[in-house]
Amino acid sequence: QIWNQYFSAKDTVYAVIPAEKFDLIWKRAQKCPSFLYALPRKEGYEFFVGQWSGTELHFTSLINIQTQGETAPSQLVLYHYPELQEEKGIVLMTAEMDSKFLVVHEAQCLANQVQLFYATDRSETYELVETFNHRSSEFKYMSVIAELEQSGLGRELRPAQVSDKS
Repeated sequence: QIWNQYFSAKDTVYAVIPAEKFDLIWKRAQKCPSFLYALPRKEGYEFFVGQWSGTELHFTSLINIQTQGETAPSQLVLYHYPELQEEKGIVLMTAEMDSKFLVVHEAQCLANQVQLFYATDRSETYELVETFNHRSSEFKYMSVIAELEQSGLGRELRPAQVSDKS
């Protein structure tokens, strides 16, 4: 409650994650430390690579990785604080983002996708993460978009479709 009150007045991404959900995400992140996330844009999608480093999850746009390689800076970092996991059954999360690349609701969309892909009960969904990490030649980026669209995440980032009435 204190965490939510504190961050509700700030223009950032934050969460209180139930311990069981974080346990699942964490267990899977150890086996599959990176994934390709799709962010809806006006003209299609922009892809971001999410890479776990300890309890931090760094997101870097694919175009920056392709042009700058290993030196490409993160546009979003999610910080997870598991200190209260045992005692209170929660993991606190906050974010740092580059506001030149992302606005808060876009960063929130990426953060929500971590739950979609890493904390899912649907084996087909998590299988995309496993394929990306262990069988990259079989990975189909369109499957990420299909899963995202099916989930409804990011729908608010899409401009309204204007029907042509001519």
